[in-house]
Amino acid sequence: MLLELRAENYAVIDHAVAVFGPGLNLLTGETGAGKSILIDALVILLGSKASSDMVRFGAEKAVLGCVFESTPGAEEILERNGIDAEGDEILIRREIGTTGKGRVFVNNQPATVGVLRQLAPELALVHAQSETLVAFDAEQQRLLLDRFGDVRIDDVATHFAKWRALRSQIEELRNAEQDRTRLMDLWSFQAKEIAAAAIVDAEEDTQLETEKRVLANAERLFTGANAAQELLYEAEVSAESLLGAAQRHVEDLARFDPQFAETAQQIATAKAAVEDAASTLRAFAGQVTASPERLAEIEDRLATLDRLKRKYGSGSQKTGLAEVIAFGEEAAQRLSDIENRDARLIELEKDLTIAAAKYIVAARKLSAERTKAAEQLSKVAEKQINDLAMQARFQIDVEPNETEGAWTAHGWDAIECRIATNAGEPVKPLTEIASGGEMSRVMLALKVSVEEGAAAHAKKRGLPLPRTLVFDEIDIGIGGRAAEAVGQKLKSLSRAQQILCITHLPQIAAFADQHFLIEKAEKRGRIQTGVRLMKPEERTVEIARMLSGASVTDTSLRHAEQMLKQSI
Repeated sequence: MLLELRAENYAVIDHAVAVFGPGLNLLTGETGAGKSILIDALVILLGSKASSDMVRFGAEKAVLGCVFESTPGAEEILERNGIDAEGDEILIRREIGTTGKGRVFVNNQPATVGVLRQLAPELALVHAQSETLVAFDAEQQRLLLDRFGDVRIDDVATHFAKWRALRSQIEELRNAEQDRTRLMDLWSFQAKEIAAAAIVDAEEDTQLETEKRVLANAERLFTGANAAQELLYEAEVSAESLLGAAQRHVEDLARFDPQFAETAQQIATAKAAVEDAASTLRAFAGQVTASPERLAEIEDRLATLDRLKRKYGSGSQKTGLAEVIAFGEEAAQRLSDIENRDARLIELEKDLTIAAAKYIVAARKLSAERTKAAEQLSKVAEKQINDLAMQARFQIDVEPNETEGAWTAHGWDAIECRIATNAGEPVKPLTEIASGGEMSRVMLALKVSVEEGAAAHAKKRGLPLPRTLVFDEIDIGIGGRAAEAVGQKLKSLSRAQQILCITHLPQIAAFADQHFLIEKAEKRGRIQTGVRLMKPEERTVEIARMLSGASVTDTSLRHAEQMLKQSI
């Protein structure tokens, strides 16, 4: 659920805060008051593109923020992106600068717009007034059907990815014939050069660098090790002899006072540690040899390895021999693929046939699931549409196309919503609906049906109800009895999940659980837009204004009071 939305220096908003509640949250206001600006702000917070043009004139930056209740899915997304959770809430803040640069924060931690886009499906779904038939394409219709039927495309997507990867390999091998000789020469040279270096392992250069440092400083290391060993053990007055003397004295004290027994043991332990250190230094000094020949050999070897890292590594400072080894293996594999092209093609073609068969099985199963879901959604949506003061027939067609050209990661089905708004007429694609009011009602009914279906699936699996739903003037072009039916439909939907809706219709506004007023006012010579939650008596006046226009009359007030009573 969306708990709070705030905007500072955004468009005509100086500072606005809206605290939303459960159920139906409605926003109303006069035309031009900036109702849709708040929804636009929410859309930007959910990852939409931001523009510096939206920064309020005279300000350096616009700041948008919102607070959502957290969900298990959202917490998983945050964890995947290295962002800590903040209790039961998710705080999103986005700054938009006049220079076009911006910053994103999630739970007060730096984030990216990509993270917002990952979170968006978990938090809110916005149905904007600009979402016309142009945007309601086949892809959107498929997504709605899959959401209603809880249809999963994972299996199909996996098999499609495997099939497409194999097909790409086959095409690459076939197309490589023209460059076969050139590629064979190149890969052969690369593979032989890396193989000739006989790299021991990915850590060889690190080990050689250590040995080089020892050889280059052999005299200093030998002298230092011997000096330290002598001070610890060999000298007439060494650390070991001093500790031995101290130990004897303390042991003598312990015979008379037991408290010194532990001290004697500590000195004995220190003496043993000194002896071990002296032994280690003695052994090291015995191994140190000044060998100019070995040093030169190591330097030549390191130069060879560095040249290979520069040539076949990523080019970064962290380039290591592991990248060189991997490059050599890849070059050898490519060479093998070309040298054994015909045998490799036969093998790949066999794998492709198997992958295609698996895809076909998964895609047919997916088509069957969609057909079943389409039959159910057609009935539910038709009832919802006719509840909105229409007499229409509605159906969703699922047309499988098994030709390879139609294969995709989400199956091969073409989904099309069709409707007949008058008796006796055949059903036609939604794109042929002429009336804007009819289109608004069909879109609303379809989305209500889908969201109710998604909520039922979520409840069945014990999951949180899906998202906050936002409707930005989805009721445009309707009125009268149809408007009241839309209000009842939104109210019904809001009993299961939070709804935010911008409306210009009093018949819908009367059903609000929380009613917000968007209003413009002139302050210090500038127009500012604000938002506030209205009290019951203020709601009556606002609905009366929506009924009668600028001049609120006694008749419109009485009518508004009656509408509010009937909506309870």
